[in-house]
Amino acid sequence: MKIIDTHTHLYLSEFEEDLSKVVEEAIRVGVSKFLLPAIDSTTHKHLLSLTNSYPEHFYPMMGLHPTSVKENYMDELAIVHHYLTNHSFVAIGEVGIDLYWDMTFEKQQVKAFKIQAQWAREMGLPIVVHSRNSTEVILQVLEEIGYKGLSGVFHCFNGTLEQALEIASKGFYLGIGGVITYKNSSLSSIVARVPRDFVVVETDAPYLPPVPHRGKRNQPAWIKYTVNKLAEIWQISPEEAAGITTANAIRLFQKNCDLSKLKL
Repeated sequence: MKIIDTHTHLYLSEFEEDLSKVVEEAIRVGVSKFLLPAIDSTTHKHLLSLTNSYPEHFYPMMGLHPTSVKENYMDELAIVHHYLTNHSFVAIGEVGIDLYWDMTFEKQQVKAFKIQAQWAREMGLPIVVHSRNSTEVILQVLEEIGYKGLSGVFHCFNGTLEQALEIASKGFYLGIGGVITYKNSSLSSIVARVPRDFVVVETDAPYLPPVPHRGKRNQPAWIKYTVNKLAEIWQISPEEAAGITTANAIRLFQKNCDLSKLKL
């Protein structure tokens, strides 16, 4: 069974003490590729350093996280653009709009998202979209700027069935993680009704650990609980669920990495 964790922050300080063990455990359960989303200039160098340490397994993204959009966001975007034009990345992300934590810079978040989406269009890269409490706003922005030449994934999708179907109809994917294992999550009923070809799996480690590990530091090895839940929903084997989501990830991210060489 081969699995791609399409969203994990293994370069953060939470993994400083036991990173090699975390990676080994993930590989042991079948996670052979890890996609690393960017946050801001305080972590870009850590992200790239980690990628260089595990070039066969780790693939970096570049972007400005919406919660890092502050007064100096144009300076941060200039740094992002510098990296994008001087290094190879699998996607632009994570980018988007976050209306959960703080709405002070909502207008700036929208502008930063539009700018980075345009870069993605120009560079032919997918976007990895952060949409906490903002799925409808982001869909409106994408309609405004146009979907042509854009592809990507709604990381940690938390919207409605109608929004999920719209996202898939536009050729975008749903990033599904540990939240789908939570008792009160509506994701199970949504995932049961969206096309399987538009679902990828992720952990968002160290955040959002699945049942039975809620309250602990999340790690890529625990993506197996998400795969098992998808298998239960789709009424297929975990191996088949892993195969479907891995093929989807390859299709989405294959331009700037060798995911297509991954044997399913």
